[in-house]
Amino acid sequence: MYEFAVTPAVTNIRRRGVEISEVEPEGLGAEMELEPGDRIIKVNGKIVRDYLDFRFQTAGETELVLEIRKKSGEDWEVELERSEDEDFGFSFEQIVPRQCANACIFCFCNGNPQDARPSLFIKDEDVRLSFLYGNYTTLTSLTEDELKRIIEQRLSPQYVSVHATDPDVRAYLLGIERERADISDKLQRLLDAHIEVHAQVVLCPGINDGGVLERTIQDLAAEFPRITSVAIVPLGLTRYNTDSRLTAVSPEFCRGVIDQVEAQQEIVKAKLGTNFAFLGDEIYLRAGRNVPARNHYGDYPQIEDGVGMVRSFNAKFSSLFRRLERKQAHKLSKSSGTILTGTLFAPILRKLVDKLNAKFHSRLSVVAVENNYFGGDVSVAGLVTGSDLVSARERIEGDFAIIPRQMLKSDEAIFLDGMKFDELTHHLGLPVHAVNMIEFEDLLLSRN
Repeated sequence: MYEFAVTPAVTNIRRRGVEISEVEPEGLGAEMELEPGDRIIKVNGKIVRDYLDFRFQTAGETELVLEIRKKSGEDWEVELERSEDEDFGFSFEQIVPRQCANACIFCFCNGNPQDARPSLFIKDEDVRLSFLYGNYTTLTSLTEDELKRIIEQRLSPQYVSVHATDPDVRAYLLGIERERADISDKLQRLLDAHIEVHAQVVLCPGINDGGVLERTIQDLAAEFPRITSVAIVPLGLTRYNTDSRLTAVSPEFCRGVIDQVEAQQEIVKAKLGTNFAFLGDEIYLRAGRNVPARNHYGDYPQIEDGVGMVRSFNAKFSSLFRRLERKQAHKLSKSSGTILTGTLFAPILRKLVDKLNAKFHSRLSVVAVENNYFGGDVSVAGLVTGSDLVSARERIEGDFAIIPRQMLKSDEAIFLDGMKFDELTHHLGLPVHAVNMIEFEDLLLSRN
């Protein structure tokens, strides 16, 4: 049930509230005669800034008054009764990220070529995206209103780029003054309000390694379990990074870091029962060391930051084997194609695929694709571009090619260099499949 009142159209319309992007034909929004382009300004008299506000203001409420700015300019006031679990039947525009005000010396945006896709130059620093998607923020520009909002709306967990607990080192890394780099008070308020925090360290040789890293691990571990984990990932340099303060990560450096952090893990685990500090997979692979066993990672708290991905992938591949055996897929001989991946992961994937070929008679090969677009020491699969894949064309064998789905933009079939997925298929002259593990299994079975 709903009632609404209409006031005349207004001039000089301000973009307040949050815009409705889609309305389901049979949903509650359609009943209220809402349309894409309408904006919800207030809920029960409280201002709505984005869809997180709307979700918070409507949670558990069955009687609502919505103030709506129609796309025509009219202002509506809608009185609404709904059951507590009834869906509204409309969705909202995406959050526009707040921009970063730091000048981090290692920022990946600085390593983009000038003709890169415009979105690659966006430096987001948004606690809403940290809560929603696990994006890291530094908290250096966090306002009092934003801090209160995190606490009030329980925007937990938060992912925080700490890099170093030494404020002078942190200021140097972030390219800002020491006072703004020191987030100890803000962080303490979040922790005292029981906001869960996952921390990150981007490890830059000669700057925040060694004793600085040990202090960072110890300081953060002192706040466990409120700070749940810290991910330590290596600096990545492209050919376009020219900052003389940065030193490339070498295999020798990675081996030293592993030895140092393993010693810290032993100390921390004896006290806390968890490793707490986790190294990114790239560090092990660059060092030529095996990634740790499954139980090292617990519940994979930092997997989206490349911590435990290899071990998780191995487990998923083992599950794929068992499923194929249960389905009695003894012969996948028609599966003749090439899997394209980054140079860092290719040796691991090749061993698994060789095992698959031997067991199920498939004919799959793995090609390591050099990253010529970014250059430098960029070697992970997720940063391989369309033009890099085209460059590997002569090494493709079989009837089709497979690429990891993470090479593409999450909401659009486009590579980091702006090449569209359809263009890649045209350039390669054969079918290309962008897949995750389940889709890989389906592909193998469907071709037989």
